[in-house]
Amino acid sequence: MTDETDPYSSGYSEKSFWEKLGGYARAAGEEIVDRALQLHFAMQKPELPHWARATILGALGYFIVPLDAVPDFLPVTGYVDDLGVLALAFATVRGHIDDEVRAKAKARLRKWFGPAPAEAESADGG
Repeated sequence: MTDETDPYSSGYSEKSFWEKLGGYARAAGEEIVDRALQLHFAMQKPELPHWARATILGALGYFIVPLDAVPDFLPVTGYVDDLGVLALAFATVRGHIDDEVRAKAKARLRKWFGPAPAEAESADGG
C-alpha cells in the first residue's frame, strides 16, 4: 500500500527496507537505525491509522531512495537529512509506538550493534 501523492512512499518495500538498513546500519548509526526500526515495526500494526501509515511510508521511502537532499555516501553529513525526516515522522506518530514496537526495534538494534554501553557494563558486572 503506497500513498501516490508522496514520491517517496513508492520507494518503500519490505525487501528494500531490510537491504538498505542491513547494508548501511553501521554507517547510518544507531540513532537513525533505531528510529527506522521503530517506524517499521509500528507500521506492521494492523490498527495503525491510514495517516500514520502514510507518514511512515514516506519517511522510510525517503530513507531508502538513494537520491535525497544530502547524498548518503557523504562522510558525516550523509545521513543528517534522513535523521531529520525519520525524527519528524517519529514525532508525528509517537502515540502509535508502544512497548512492543520499542522491544522489537531494540532486539534488532542489539543484534546489529551489540549491547548498549550501559548494558555491556552491567553484563560485565561493572
